[in-house]
Order: sequence, then structure tokens, then C-alpha cells
Amino acid sequence: MSTISDINILSDKAILSTIGMFVQQTRIKQNINQQELADKAAVSRSTVSLFERGEGISLINLIKILRILDALYVLKEFEVREEISPLRLAKG
Repeated sequence: MSTISDINILSDKAILSTIGMFVQQTRIKQNINQQELADKAAVSRSTVSLFERGEGISLINLIKILRILDALYVLKEFEVREEISPLRLAKG
């Protein structure tokens, strides 16, 4: 499996597979089976299974799953930060 450092060269399918493996490993570390995760996240067990195998699922289902696994921190990179342009900064 490719490392995250070369994620830009991965196919969409390979990225889905990497995310699915992350979810699976996180779930297993927490001693939660697929059905328990599905029930808590209000998704079907087949949705969890498909996702862990690298199949696409909806973004809302991904958020539900990450929330139950206490792994929403992975979305932190999407936070929009206000940046002041150098030109605006120079004008004071």
C-alpha cells in the first residue's frame, strides 16, 4: 500500500481503499464490530463493509462513521483559515 506522502499520485480507488483501511483499523482498535459501528452510526452493516473494502460511500455516511469512531479530527485539514494577503498587510 502506498504511503500518505505520495497521495497525489494515488488513484481515486487507492485513496478510498486507504481511507477504508483507516476506518477498519480504527474500528478494530476500539473493539467494535461492523454491525455495532453501523448501528451506532445509523448506517447499514453493508455500508460499513463496502467502505472498509474501498468502495465509495456518501460523505454524510463517512461523517457519521468517523463521528462514532471519534475520528473527525481527520477532517481538520478542511478548516478554512482567514489569511491576510501580503498586499493588504502592507497597506496596514
